[in-house]
This record gives sequence, C-alpha cells and structure tokens, in this order.
Amino acid sequence: MSQTAAISNQTKRWQEMDAAHHLHPFTTHKDLARTGARVITRAEGVYLYDSEGKRLIDGMAGLWCVQVGYGREELAEAGYKALKELPYYNNFFQTTNPYAAELSQKLSEVCPKGIDRFFFANSGSEGNDSAIKLIRYYWNLMGKPKKKTFIARKKSYHGVTLAAASLSGLPHLHPQFDLPLPGFVHVECPDWFAEGGERTPEEHGLFAAKSLEDKILELGAENVAAFVAEPVQGAGGLIIPPANYWAEIQRICRKYDVLLHIDEVICGFGRTGNWFGCDTYGIEPDMINMAKGLSSGYQPIAAVGVGARVGDVLFNSDEEMAHGYTYSGHPVAAAVALANLELMQKEKLVEKAGGATGAHFQKRLAELDAHPLVGGTRGVGLLGAIEIVKDRKTRGKFPDVGTVGAQCRNHCFSNGLIMRAIGDTMVLSPPLTITESETDELFALARRCLDLTAKDLGVA
Repeated sequence: MSQTAAISNQTKRWQEMDAAHHLHPFTTHKDLARTGARVITRAEGVYLYDSEGKRLIDGMAGLWCVQVGYGREELAEAGYKALKELPYYNNFFQTTNPYAAELSQKLSEVCPKGIDRFFFANSGSEGNDSAIKLIRYYWNLMGKPKKKTFIARKKSYHGVTLAAASLSGLPHLHPQFDLPLPGFVHVECPDWFAEGGERTPEEHGLFAAKSLEDKILELGAENVAAFVAEPVQGAGGLIIPPANYWAEIQRICRKYDVLLHIDEVICGFGRTGNWFGCDTYGIEPDMINMAKGLSSGYQPIAAVGVGARVGDVLFNSDEEMAHGYTYSGHPVAAAVALANLELMQKEKLVEKAGGATGAHFQKRLAELDAHPLVGGTRGVGLLGAIEIVKDRKTRGKFPDVGTVGAQCRNHCFSNGLIMRAIGDTMVLSPPLTITESETDELFALARRCLDLTAKDLGVA
C-alpha cells in the first residue's frame, strides 16, 4: 500500500469513529456523517494541517482564541511542569495553589482599572453563568432582591449553558431547549450595516442605546440587575459600535443603578489592539468575563473579574459564597494561562495588535471594499468583517441569507484558508503573532475565494 493510500485509510478510520461516537458542537450530525469530518492533526504558528497533509492558514485563531499562535514551547513546558508538580487539587476548603494565586495577581495588572478580584471557571459560558449568579447574590446582599432581570442585546453571544444561552440574543440558540429562561430580555444592538437604514452610524448608536433606557423604564429600574454586552459583538456578525455608543450606555446604567457586566471572552487579551475591549472603548465595567485568549486556547480556563463595587460586598459578607467548580483555578490550566500572559507581554503582542500588525491587517482588509461582491468592510485591531451583498448601494443581501456566505467559506477551506461565515458576513480574527507576509497571504486567499464566489453567482 502506498503512503498516500495509508494516509487516506487512516483519515477514513478516524472519520468513521467520529461519526459513530462523537457528538459535535453546532452540527447537523447526519450531514457530517455523510461527508466525513475534517481531521486536523497538527498546527504551527498561524497554520493548521489536516490528516491528508493539507495546510490551512487559520484566519480565526481557532475560535477567536489562539493569541500566541500554535506550537509554543513555553506554554507546553509550563503545563508539563505543573502536571509533574501538582496535576490537580481543588481550591475548596480554604486552599489555593501557586499558579492560581499568581494568575490572579497577573490579571489584576492587565485588566481594566479597578478589576482586581477573580473567580475561575472553565469556559466563557461557565464564566457568564457564574457572573449571573454573583450579580443576583450581590443584589440580595444589598437588600434589593427584586433586581433580577438581565438585559442583553439582540445578536449577542454569551455562551450555551441554560443561563448564558438565555442571555445570548441569537434566536437559533433558544427553541430546541425551550429558552430563554424567565428574567432575560434583549434590546437593540448597534448593527448599523444591517439595521441602520438612513441613519448615520452615530445616530444608530444613540438609537440602540435608547432602546436600553426604554427597556429599563418599561421593566422598572428596581427590577433590573445588569446590562450585559460584548465591547464588539463577535458571533453576532462582528458588530463594531459607533464612537458615541458606549458613553451613552454607561450614562444610562449609572442613571438607573444597573450593573455593567462586560463580556470580554472574544475581545480580551489584545484582540482589539488593547489588553481589553474596555480599554479600547473607554468602558468602566463593574464586572468582566474572560476566557479564550486567557490561555490562547491551550487549556480550558475562564475568569470573572470583579470591581470594588461588587467585590467588596461579596468579600465582606458573613455568608459562604456557595458557588464553584471542581476545576476552578485548576493548577495546570492556571500555569499555562500565566505563561501565556507572560509570553504576550514579552513579545509585546498587544502593542503590535494595536500598532503595526493591526494597521497592516486593517489596510489589507479595507482593500477588499472595492470588490464587486463586498458591500463594506470593518475592523479593529486584529478583527475584521467583510459584508457580502447583492446590492452595494443599498447594502441589500442575497435571498436566503447565509447561503452565499457558506459558498465563500467552502471555497476558503478548499483553498487553504479558514475564514468564518456568519450569515453572509465573512469574519477574520487571526493569531496576534501573524506576520506582515502571512497577512498578505491571508488576504490574497480571501480575495481569491471572494472571486470564486462571485463567479458562482455570475457577479462581474
């Protein structure tokens, strides 16, 4: 048997095992079983390699998370050292471990001003679920038990636990599971491209912010616990707020005594060109949730960061805070996250994302504005979105939204690029380590795939 045939047979065996026994996230399983899963076997830098030897440039950094790129020895060694010394012990029973303690200290140095106490979880979903509980607990301790309703935004994504999915404003997350739960409501988001109509972006920003104030007044401020939002909405289509949006949101939250919980799972750790999206947009949060870039995806870990307003009340309570996970502050995950943050500081990856690396990425992104299939691009730091449209003047989409985006995404996979389709919005979020030449390669592939999609559609 030739080496090529052996490789093909091994891929087929993995695909058969996977189809028989593996339930994937966000998947129509009978379709996947018919086509066979793509098997990724290794990664290096900004590149992934599948079981057939095909190389793909990872324009999504995994799921918005591999900030330091793949194959970093420093992170592997940190995990190995922790596995040898302390593979596991819990942080219950008045116990900690050196890695969790040092990671807490490091986070207090890089997080937005005032965020200096941290609760550890294992994913962004768990983090937001935990934040919901902590906010409820806070208002109970404050003697305001009626403040229990959470307001989030349409097209927001905050996770998939029962509470986090209820918080999310993506309707397809709800019907299968009889969600949302009571106590979760949604208001407008600042998606000017899709919903701004004749308004300017700034006018649409104020319109979206006013919907929050209107909802608070409708519900009664005495019943509203918190407003929860991403600095830039990620999975909802990379929605970048206009410049006036966040200042107005903060004014409203302060006026009505509503906590501001910022979901930094995607934006945190350099993605927007600063350590956190809060820094980029001048947001002063009461709490933040972080995951993904915290360990660059090398280990499952998340953290809820708490400011003094909430933290002091929780810290000084005489009650036991009856919440926590078996793996909260897991020593190996914490060790890897700590090494990740130290590596990011050493290589000045955040500064590069907010400087030359990000500037080159945004320059190449903007060049796609002239493509006949593109109605506009937008981006910040190392985030970018490309809007595929039927009518460039009206920003009108193709019928059956998502079909054209899927076509483009499939061309990307076939041509060695991972670029995500959210409806007909193509999204990019590469590792912060991407070089100028790799950025050029990424956008050359993106243009080629847009050309192929345009050819499919007969667009000149």
